[in-house]
Amino acid sequence: MLVITVDLVPSGYEPMRRTIATMSISNISELAEVSDYQIEATETSNPLAGTPSRTVRRLIHGHARAQSVWALVARASDEIMKADSAEL
Repeated sequence: MLVITVDLVPSGYEPMRRTIATMSISNISELAEVSDYQIEATETSNPLAGTPSRTVRRLIHGHARAQSVWALVARASDEIMKADSAEL
């Protein structure tokens, strides 16, 4: 499982650090060369963008594992961005 945590550190001031989003990416196809993944992402509300907190669950099908980890993170992020509130 990959776990990604996004922390906001206003002006680099560590005492103000807070987590604003997390994502877990789990391989659900026994580490096959081309695998499927389950994604779960949460994010806090964002007053600047006017968005509420949310949790999203999605699936990725057919991802070739012989790529950079960033290719999987990018694909997972894209799936999360496509999710609307009806899919929460």
